[in-house]
Amino acid sequence: MLLILVGTAVVVNAFARFVTEGAGTPMPAAPPQHLVVGGLYRYVRNPMYVAILSAILGQALLFGSLPLLAYTACVFLAFVTFVHFYEEPHLRRQFGPDYDAYRREVPGWLPRLRPRSR
Repeated sequence: MLLILVGTAVVVNAFARFVTEGAGTPMPAAPPQHLVVGGLYRYVRNPMYVAILSAILGQALLFGSLPLLAYTACVFLAFVTFVHFYEEPHLRRQFGPDYDAYRREVPGWLPRLRPRSR
């Protein structure tokens, strides 16, 4: 249950960060105008995806469901593929060296214990 609650809170927090820091949203129709690197994005580059995976994993564990566990793995593979082939190339084009530096300093999937310094 904890993974579900924390995952939901992280998604809300990360979305709010897009609005306040990025002056946009995670959606392509209204993308951020600025690279979002604050808040939870100082610990991991993909907090929304990690949170969604955590919530699904939490449900799989709560219900003891192997199909949900398999679904978690499928969603993870879909997220990794999307990030690698679409999102990261797009962010490199949009934000250039700033994104490259951020990418070098902050892990994509397993959060750091210490935040990235600005």
